Amino acid sequence: MKELKTSEAQRRATKKWEQNNPEAKRYSRNKGNARTFARKYAKTLEEVEELVEIFKNENPNYKK
Repeated sequence: MKELKTSEAQRRATKKWEQNNPEAKRYSRNKGNARTFARKYAKTLEEVEELVEIFKNENPNYKK
């Protein structure tokens, strides 16, 4: 069996937190995905600028 770096107690605690905080988990995952896209996959500045425009025009949390 493969030796895991994280203790069983830590894995249980993480799973419990994820079950109790689905919105926080989703937010964190999506934020990471956006950063990964911008850093590794965006091919042009226009792609990133398009994301900024979407943020400004469609995100209800955007403060002008």
